[in-house]
Amino acid sequence: MTGTPLRSSRGLLYFADGSPAYARRFTHEGEEPVHTHSFVEIAVVVAGSAVHHSLSGRRRLQVGDVVLLRPGVWHGYEECAGLTLYNCCVGTDLLRNELSWTREDPQLGYLLWTGPHSLQRRGLLTTHLDDVELGRCVGYLEALDRLRALHLDKHRADVIGWLSLFLGQLSRTATAGQDEMAHGTVTHPTVLRVMGLLEGDPAHDWTLAELSRTVALSPAYLVRLFRSATGLPPMAYLARLRVETASDLLLRTDDPVTAIARAVGWPDQSYFARRFKSYFGLSATVYRNRFRT
Repeated sequence: MTGTPLRSSRGLLYFADGSPAYARRFTHEGEEPVHTHSFVEIAVVVAGSAVHHSLSGRRRLQVGDVVLLRPGVWHGYEECAGLTLYNCCVGTDLLRNELSWTREDPQLGYLLWTGPHSLQRRGLLTTHLDDVELGRCVGYLEALDRLRALHLDKHRADVIGWLSLFLGQLSRTATAGQDEMAHGTVTHPTVLRVMGLLEGDPAHDWTLAELSRTVALSPAYLVRLFRSATGLPPMAYLARLRVETASDLLLRTDDPVTAIARAVGWPDQSYFARRFKSYFGLSATVYRNRFRT
């Protein structure tokens, strides 16, 4: 990964220079080992073929295919034959700060926040671009790639601008024909408030009753409101947030699994183990050993 802002530590890819986002073209032959990452990764296939391997199984890729993965989701490529990808990596700090407004947009909110976790996708969303859409997206990614040669501090707005154009096109394609999202509906402010509460303190012993009291809504109405906006009820959203946080801590720190379980709000080790494995398909210990080796 010479010439990129990405570094690998014990199998975890991360940004090493404070980059808010990054795009670069890569070509793979043979096999690209299974790995994970601390950011949102979007892979756009522009040439060649391969088999994508993830928790969802194995799927043959073709030109125009797009794979979006939330942080912590593991994947790799097999049988690569001239597989050429544009990899776009988006830092979670950028999503939670400058791009936090994407939650309120029905299409971008689905692409980045809710779609990867709806319908048991467990953090992975796929779509396909036609020739016109692919050409447009590659143009945006090439512009984002060229910014790597410039001083990041002076061109942060440019990075966000080109990235937003890319995400906008991708979101329109990904949401076409999707019945699981409410097209044209802005996310309710109460839903955004609850999301902020959960993300601000995932280790808190949240209950639906407490959340309902905090936002002055009945539990049943809050669940309906939250599900219509995110595809998940509030407590399922919290569980997703906790496993993503746990996966990051497992790879970035040497903290015992028991301490990590407490840190994300699941002090019961058996319960933590079940929830983590149901999401990633691996126990916390196996996940750590596999991706830190």
